[in-house]
Amino acid sequence: MASASISSTSQKPNRGYRRWTPFWFLAPSVFVLLGIGIYPTIYAVITSFQQFNLTRPRDGAEFIGFDNYVTVLTDETFLNSLGLTARFFLTVMPFQLAFGLAIALLLHRPGWGFLRSLTRVSLVIPLSTTYAVVGLIGRLIFNRDFGVANQFLDTIGIGGFDWLGSTTGAFIAIAAMEVWQWTPFCALIFLAGLSMVPVEIEEAARLETPSKWSLLRHVQLPYLLPGLTAVLILRSADILKLFDMVFVMTRGGPGAATDLISIYIQRVGFRVFDMGVASAQAILLLIITIILSRLYIKLIYREIE
Repeated sequence: MASASISSTSQKPNRGYRRWTPFWFLAPSVFVLLGIGIYPTIYAVITSFQQFNLTRPRDGAEFIGFDNYVTVLTDETFLNSLGLTARFFLTVMPFQLAFGLAIALLLHRPGWGFLRSLTRVSLVIPLSTTYAVVGLIGRLIFNRDFGVANQFLDTIGIGGFDWLGSTTGAFIAIAAMEVWQWTPFCALIFLAGLSMVPVEIEEAARLETPSKWSLLRHVQLPYLLPGLTAVLILRSADILKLFDMVFVMTRGGPGAATDLISIYIQRVGFRVFDMGVASAQAILLLIITIILSRLYIKLIYREIE
């Protein structure tokens, strides 16, 4: 009896340890998420309701309610930057989706062998390049004196162009670099969706109709919609917070030609040092991202049966 009681008591700690084991594996990730994600967001929400300027730290933070949000929503420069960001999104997304889908359809075709594998690996290269490096590459490509873009224009008989010194040229330059970096991401997501299409159904559809458009629309598209929703959500969030590449290439200029919303928020927060207004702008940007995500899910996402 004594030995049985000793063995039963010795097993209790083991059962408790096994019960808490998943928590200890998840704890580091949870703490990191709280430290770099949730806490800054809560702090930004609190700061957005305060009058807080870094140039007057002794005055402290004073609660002013929704005054910062009223200031932001009546700020013409903020609204212009938001409109420019929307125009930038509507410019780059159609190219990224169209080129990404075309690349995915090409790689989904049977054959190609080693070349297809090599192409898939090469798609990861732009994604692994940081925004700042992409900005430096863009400055070299669109340099007025020795850039590759102007050299190409010279070879076809068109004179050089001051890309980064003109409003239209600078906008085209940052849009081109954004399309170059993130089109492979769209291609990989669409390729994953195409790989979910049952082989039997796809082969039967290819035999039934020679039209590639009919095959894409009626067979492949339903499997692409979840990936399309994910692409739109992730790319919308990325473009709304796009800063590094544009700052390195143009710093928001010339004038306000590339003054995207993230560039303007950075200027308000770290040049004017008005952290209350900058936090309100950031929270409004977060709300816009959430609303867009819900719209994408409601309008585009479909469950695959």
